[in-house]
Amino acid sequence: MRPVVRAQAKYVRSSARKARLVCDHIRGKTVEEARAILAVTPRAVARDWSKLLESAVANAEHNHELVGEDLFVKAVHADEGPTIKRFRPRAMGRATKIRKRTAHLTILLTPKDR
Repeated sequence: MRPVVRAQAKYVRSSARKARLVCDHIRGKTVEEARAILAVTPRAVARDWSKLLESAVANAEHNHELVGEDLFVKAVHADEGPTIKRFRPRAMGRATKIRKRTAHLTILLTPKDR
């Protein structure tokens, strides 16, 4: 039974849809490949994914005595968080809603087979 290491970032100020576009790139990759991909991904949420990946690697090394380089991304997903609602004034006394979306990011790492 291989251990599964988990890290989660909640209330990230990005929409889940945009976060999913980045997480699809790193699913199933090794930690080294995922780091390289996230380093060159132009989207702002890639920094949040990168930080979460490093947190998961640190969890693996500290809590499970695993080697960070021997891990791969087993699962990665972005779920929708609560939406912060604001109003923008518009013409003729009207107002429209601004929805500031948030996301919950999760990453699962596991050692790769030798």
